[in-house]
Amino acid sequence: MRAIRTIVENIADTDATVLIHGESGVGKDLVARAIHAASARRGGPFIKVNCAAIPGELLESELFGHERGAFTGAHRRKPGQFEYADNGAMFLDEIAELPLTLQAKLLHVLQDFRFTRVGGHGAIEVDTRVIAATNRDLERAIARGEFREDLYYRLNVVEIHVPPLRERREEIPLLVSAFLTRFNAQYGRQKELAPETLARLMEHPWSGNVRELENAIRRMVVLTEGEQAFAVSLARRRNGHATAAAAPIASESLREIARRAAREAERKALVEVLDRSHWNRAKASRILKVSYKTLLNKIAECGLTPPPRHGS
Repeated sequence: MRAIRTIVENIADTDATVLIHGESGVGKDLVARAIHAASARRGGPFIKVNCAAIPGELLESELFGHERGAFTGAHRRKPGQFEYADNGAMFLDEIAELPLTLQAKLLHVLQDFRFTRVGGHGAIEVDTRVIAATNRDLERAIARGEFREDLYYRLNVVEIHVPPLRERREEIPLLVSAFLTRFNAQYGRQKELAPETLARLMEHPWSGNVRELENAIRRMVVLTEGEQAFAVSLARRRNGHATAAAAPIASESLREIARRAAREAERKALVEVLDRSHWNRAKASRILKVSYKTLLNKIAECGLTPPPRHGS
């Protein structure tokens, strides 16, 4: 991460547009906030918009605002997030999920930082720095016609790649210490980890990256047997899930067996839809006819993480 810190320091006194890419959970949000905190705009707002969390038909209004009567339900004028980011920074997370129609409008905004609200006519000028992030290979998305090449080059003035946690294991002790301090304060605990637990944390592959590590430490702080549960989980993974449950299956009630089967079927269906949609969670939520938040909760419950993406 020393290379990333160097880039952040080098661009601190500029307004250059930044594109951050890396696997899900590596800490792209933290890098974006570090860029803003190091800049001359640090006193201004830092506005984050997750382009995958908002339906496409509402995203334009969310970003650029709308005038009263612009569409059904628009009972009053609403400023967009770009207006709120004036004199600060706009962080567009999961930029690859931005619909093509909005990509064109964003391109024009990046060219002259002027736009009109939905249903409006007057141009609005803003002074903001744009930082974008993605866990997808945008060059492949361009080849498939899913992302505009001109927008890619407009965003990619400064490129920052955040490596996965498995490639920077030396940072795990520092991250563990920071998470322990935070969660002990949050939950009123005085949890300390055993040396063997830290050794296990260093060995774990962390396919979910920093986010998975954060959740693991949170569980260890909150649960009395959190460290033991983590050790058992690692042993099961190491044995290819061959370790049997403590209680034999014959001791399970019919209801428990049915619940377990239902969970396994739900997990299998979720994996199939996510694979089919190339882990486009907004698209997957529409296919499954559930809210985006419900989908994220189900992904977390099932312990699913997107496959590593190779390339830039």
